[in-house]
Amino acid sequence: MRFFDTHTHLYYVQQVTQESLAQLVQNAEQAGVEKMLIAAVLQQDFKNIVNMTALFPNQLYYGLGLHPLYIEQHSQNDLALLQQALEQRSSACTAIAEIGLERGKAELISEELWKKQCEFLEVQLSFAQKFDLPVNLHSRQSHDQLFTFLKRAKLNKVGVVHGFAGSYEQAKRFVDLGYKIGVGGTITYERANKTRNTIAKLPLDSLLLETDSPDMPVFGFQGQPNRSERIVHVFHELCQLRKEPAELIAETIWENSCNLFAK
Repeated sequence: MRFFDTHTHLYYVQQVTQESLAQLVQNAEQAGVEKMLIAAVLQQDFKNIVNMTALFPNQLYYGLGLHPLYIEQHSQNDLALLQQALEQRSSACTAIAEIGLERGKAELISEELWKKQCEFLEVQLSFAQKFDLPVNLHSRQSHDQLFTFLKRAKLNKVGVVHGFAGSYEQAKRFVDLGYKIGVGGTITYERANKTRNTIAKLPLDSLLLETDSPDMPVFGFQGQPNRSERIVHVFHELCQLRKEPAELIAETIWENSCNLFAK
């Protein structure tokens, strides 16, 4: 079976584990993870990510974007540099990532910072439209607000709501707009009933697999940096939640992922 980790921060995995990029890619491949999408967080990540993907053009793709968790650090100049990097992007750049909204931290939803989050999201969605790229979206406690932005943006290539943890009704609204739902380590925890039930009910062709490594650990590996090869644990749990044969689940999600993030 072939897997595509559609959301990883591989440069941070490398920093945390001190393993070579070649070793990390090999570890993933040995588990069947043939492709990975590296999502940016900060403007200063961009160059490193571009250089990493150039070393493994068959396995690695990348997305550039400014993460809402770091909205206090982002500047207007970062948006200009993002646009410049997108204009100069290589063929390995297949997404605007990671962008979105963050309402899980009280300090980030002050009137000033919430306005800034919304402005940065709107600009980055306009970049997605301009450069004809899909988006890889962060959404924590902000599904309803994010939906409003996406409905208004009417992107040509839509994208994925990554690390989804919400209700079936919220997920279905995104799916009805054409967006995929990112399935990660959350479903490996039995207590995550709402998310598990949601993922069990959504159309199979609306799902992608991801790790968010080194974050979002799977059950049994808490306290350890997450890795792309652990997407296999997410897949096995997904198979327990779904009625389709494992082979069909794997192949459908592989095709979903490649159609969206591999050119």
